[in-house]
This record gives sequence, C-alpha cells and structure tokens, in this order.
Amino acid sequence: MTRPLTPANQTLNRIGWTWQDGLLLLLIFVMAVAIVKTGSQFTGPFDASLKISTDLSVLPGYTAQTLVRMAIAYFLSLSFTLIYAYIAYRFSLAALILIPLLDILQSIPVLSFLPGVVLALITLFPGQQIGVELAAILLIFTGMAWNMIFSFYQSLCSIPRELKEAARIYRLNLWQRFWTLELPAGAIGLVWNSVMSVAGGWFFLIAIESFTLKDKDFRLPGLGSFLATAASEGNFWAIGWGLAVLVSIILIIDFFVWRPLIAWAEKFKFQTVEATNAPQSAVLDFLRRSPTLRIISERFWQPLQSAVDRGLVRAFPVSNLPANPPGRFAPIRWLNWLFVSGAAIIVLWGTWEAVLLLRVLTLADWQKVIVGAVLTALRVICALALSLVWTVPVGVAIGRNPRLAQILQPLVQIAASVPATALFPVLLLALIHVGGGLQIGSIALMMLGTMWYILFNVIAGAQAIPAELFEAAFVYKLSILERWRTLILPGIFPYLITGIITAVGGAWNASIVSEYVHFRGQVVTTIGLGETISQATATGNFPLLLAATTVMSVLVVLTNRLVWRPLYKLAQEKYQLLI
Repeated sequence: MTRPLTPANQTLNRIGWTWQDGLLLLLIFVMAVAIVKTGSQFTGPFDASLKISTDLSVLPGYTAQTLVRMAIAYFLSLSFTLIYAYIAYRFSLAALILIPLLDILQSIPVLSFLPGVVLALITLFPGQQIGVELAAILLIFTGMAWNMIFSFYQSLCSIPRELKEAARIYRLNLWQRFWTLELPAGAIGLVWNSVMSVAGGWFFLIAIESFTLKDKDFRLPGLGSFLATAASEGNFWAIGWGLAVLVSIILIIDFFVWRPLIAWAEKFKFQTVEATNAPQSAVLDFLRRSPTLRIISERFWQPLQSAVDRGLVRAFPVSNLPANPPGRFAPIRWLNWLFVSGAAIIVLWGTWEAVLLLRVLTLADWQKVIVGAVLTALRVICALALSLVWTVPVGVAIGRNPRLAQILQPLVQIAASVPATALFPVLLLALIHVGGGLQIGSIALMMLGTMWYILFNVIAGAQAIPAELFEAAFVYKLSILERWRTLILPGIFPYLITGIITAVGGAWNASIVSEYVHFRGQVVTTIGLGETISQATATGNFPLLLAATTVMSVLVVLTNRLVWRPLYKLAQEKYQLLI
C-alpha cells in the first residue's frame, strides 16, 4: 500500500526536484559564461609569431577554443544542410545542378579551400584575429556539411509514396509538409551523420588549426594545433595527454548530446509495433522529467511554436504540388531558370579564371598530377574495399542492438574522431619495423577518413528498418543468410550507397594528410594527388593546386556519375519502403 506524502516528504520531494533543476540551470549558466569568455579571445590583432605551447597547463584553454569553433561550424553545417538538400528535393532543375555540385564540393580537400578562404577573410579583416578564426570555422564546415546533405537528401527522396499522397489529401502546405513529414523522415540519418560530421571535424583539426601558406604560418590556439606541434616534435607525452583530452571530450559529448538525440530520434522511426529494445538515455529521461523545462515548454516554447506555425501556414498557401513541381507552374519555372542562369554565369566566370591560372603549368606538372591521381585512386579503392569488409556487419549489429550500440557507439566515435596525423608517429614507427613505410601507411591513414562514413550510414539504415519486418522474418523462420539477402541488405542499401558516395570523397580528402605528413621536424611523403595538393598549398603554387584539385574533383564526379549514382537511383526505385 502506498503511503500518502506528508508535508515533510512533500518538502523533500520539492527540494530534490529543485536541486536537479538548479544543477541544470547552473550548467547552462557555466557553459554560457565559458562560451562568452572563450569567444572574447577570437577578437583582437592576429599574432603571426604565435608559438603553440605543448605545456599541459594550456590544454583547457586550447580545448575550449576548439569546442567553440566546432560548435559554430556544426550549426552552420546543419542550417546549410536543411536549406541545400530541401531546395534540391523540391526543385527538379535545381537538383540537376546542386547534386553534381555537391559531388564536386565533397571531393575538394580542405587544403584546396584553404588559400581562397584564408586570403579572402584576411583581406576582409586585415590584421585581425577574427579573420583567421572565421577561416578556420569555414574550413571545419567544409569537412562537416557534405555527408549530412547527402543523407538528408536521400531521406527526402526515400519518403514512401503513400505518405506523400496522404500529405496531399490532407492539403498540407509547404511548411506543414516539411515540419510533419519531410524533416522527421530524415531525422535518424541526420542524427547519425551529425555524429560522423563532428568526428570528421576532429579528424581534420590539425590541418585546420595549424597550416602554412606560402611563407606564412597561420596558427590558432587549439587542441588541433597542440597535437600538430606535439606530433611534429615527436613529443609522445604531449600527444598522449592531447589524445586523452580529445577522448574525454568525445565521451562527454556522446553522453550529453548524441545519446539523447539518438534516443529522441527513435520516435521518428516508421513502425506499427513498439520496439522492444529502443535506445535509452539517462540525460533525455532527466530532461523529460524536469518540472522547470516542462513549465518553459508549456508556457513559452509551445505558444511560440504555435504562433510561428500559424504565421507560416498563412505565409505559404496550401499546395497540391508534387515533390518536384513541373516546369509549367509559373513561379517555380521562373525560380528554376533564375537559379540556372545565375549558376551558368558563375561557372563561365570560374572557368575563364581557371584557364588563365592553368596556362602557366608545364608538361612535367601535368605528368606529376596524372601519375599522382592514378596512385591515389588505387589507394582509394583499397581503402574502400577494406572498409566495406568490416563496416557492414558491424554497422548492422550496432544498429539492430541498442544495448550493443550503447557500448560500441562511444568507441566508434573516438576512433573516428582521433586525427590521423596525431596517430602517425606511432604508426610510422611500426611500419618502419615491419616495412612498407608511407606507401602502406597512407592506405591505413586513408581508411581512417573513409570507413566511418560507411559505418554510421549503415547504423542509421539498420536502425531505420521497421521492427515488424524482423518479427516477420522470425515468424517465417528465415535463416541468417536469407535475412541478410531479403531484409537487411535491401533495407540498408540506400544508406549504404549514401555512405559509399561520401566515403569515396572522404578517402580522396584524407589523401592530403595521409600522403604528406610532418614528423619530427621533417616532411614524409609518398607520390600521390594528396601529396601534390599539400605541397602546392605549403609553397603557394596556386596553378598546381588548382590542377590537382580539378583532376581530383573530375575523378570523383565521374565515379559517382558512372557507378554510384545508378546504384543510388536503384536504391530509390527498387528498395524504397512501401506502406
């Protein structure tokens, strides 16, 4: 029998809840103060002679500055993803330009963006710290955004036709369709690819926070520059502490951010029966039980959301247009042609400038680029094949078993986030003993920038398969081989192709840090396109940089057009979920 609460017990109960909510508010306040204090260091004159210290006392400040850069870059990436993918999904002519353009952008290495971005922002903010900081944030953005866009676009294109028809029957306008159908359809893939995007940001952190352009060094205080300096000096003690801090940050973010988001996104999974083993998060349970947050939600957030919804419903008239409106609808037609015209002008101008820059290259330069492209392509193929061998079964196991995911997910994030060049001293020393050097080491380092894209997409695909299909497979007593052939592989196929497309771009991108590495004050290289790009960036050879980047982009686009895109179309047409 339950005893009624006495006044004393009621008081204790209120104190308990007040303590929890007070802790939550205190954490929010401390984070806000830390962000403001750290952000104040992003302004002021830029110190070109800054020396990055490897003293352990600087780690907290360096880590805070890196976290601010990562957070800003992620929210920029998320906003850009929603806008870019949605425009490509809604407007057919725009998709003909945006999706091939996305192939090119995700294949361009971070260092190829670096000279233009840095020089433009330094010119905009001469002698100011904020210019270099914004350049670093935009470069982190280029390592985050592309796989999120591919994932969200694939999710939008894979929405079951019956749900689209229901949206038209209920006369939902553009905003209502987006908020109630299209955004929820991409939530699971978006969350998992956000995990991968942040891991990708950590992966290229060393190249972004510490780089050389012509005769100038651009160094920003941060965890990446700390690891770069320690690796260059061969300071294994500092590398160990830097990696320990990085791993700790990854675990904290996983517990307080990613696990709650993964558990929250489970509600957007299409299924007619309740899952028996859903992802859990203690933080999400705490937030859901918080009276303070409940009051804020009921009295502020929900009224604000309702007011915004009403305003957007009035702003967008009810539309019965299909997902890709035909050209005969006048406003859409004019928007499409305006977009195409603007894109054509930009392409023509860019082509003319590129021709003027490339004409100074010699035949020897082009031979170096072509030979490097062939060698790097072979390494990309090896890295992709080796990655597929283990990521598919492991990704399915994690996606279908939330308890296993709770254990392995943080370990996978740690492995995906550790910058390859921070591990390079240990890897290179091992390869020197066993033989092979950087020729083999570059493939291993390239895999570190490749396999995680496939793994996280496979996890999202396995998690998105309705639970009742597995129940049906159990009822019909399908063998393990039959389950893989008739259920698992078809179910994850769209996500797998998306992962492969981004992984190929990631492998080419990772070549810049796997074929050209600073080690103990020396530069260790192996012939390849990534080595050419890194060397051209360091020496300020912009014509050679443009040539190598162009060849890399052409190879990636041709591979996507001739191989992966047909499979992507097959995934949308044959393996789309029907209800």
